[in-house]
Amino acid sequence: MNNFLKIIPAKKHKYLEGPRPRLHELQFAFKVFKQFIHGFRHLHFIGPSVTVFGSARFKEDHIYYKAAREFGKRIASLGFTTITGGGPGVMEAANRGAYENKGYSVGCNIKLPFEQKPNPYVHKSITFEHFFTRKVLLVKYSYAFVIMPGGFGTMDEFFEIVTLVQTKTVENFPIILFGKDFFKPLIAYMEEMANAGTIAREDIHLVILTDDIDEAMRHIQSAVQKRFGIKPRKKLWWLMEKG
Repeated sequence: MNNFLKIIPAKKHKYLEGPRPRLHELQFAFKVFKQFIHGFRHLHFIGPSVTVFGSARFKEDHIYYKAAREFGKRIASLGFTTITGGGPGVMEAANRGAYENKGYSVGCNIKLPFEQKPNPYVHKSITFEHFFTRKVLLVKYSYAFVIMPGGFGTMDEFFEIVTLVQTKTVENFPIILFGKDFFKPLIAYMEEMANAGTIAREDIHLVILTDDIDEAMRHIQSAVQKRFGIKPRKKLWWLMEKG
């Protein structure tokens, strides 16, 4: 058996392996800091944004690809920037909808061994090495979030956002779950959490579940105008960068 079986150690992220030499930890912290600064500098002037999350696996003829493309178009019509994870599927569709309708389109990509590659419908693209730095940038500049059907990554992003709103780390940001059939079990599970007392029942109402793009966009527009009073801002120079 040993003559035929060759075991190749998997490449691991060293920062998840517990304590490392102090110099290594310092180098890692500095690397993370550089990623944040890089992201802040590139996204500082993109203006008020809406982030669209969803699966990288849906093709152009899929119903959710088409819906995400329409969301990008509608977001652009409101004068907002569309931000996505920058990859294919729902991300590409939302960026495409904005890009093709004179809206500003941004992608925050991630280095992965499969699936994730930058889509061509972005005006600005940034690639991150770590999910946690990427998630900060996907949230930091957005005033509303559209969560479309997706996998583990999309669920991770959804629960992080709803936790931030629940704990009032960020306040009153609209969260849209688009796709009633897909998300109905998730809402049912949130009901079970409320029944068990692990969340408050009103926490369920932090999200809007819908299949109606018009309803979703009306909610976003109303909430953003009412809660944040967003107005166009003047372009400024900052650290030799033009807004």
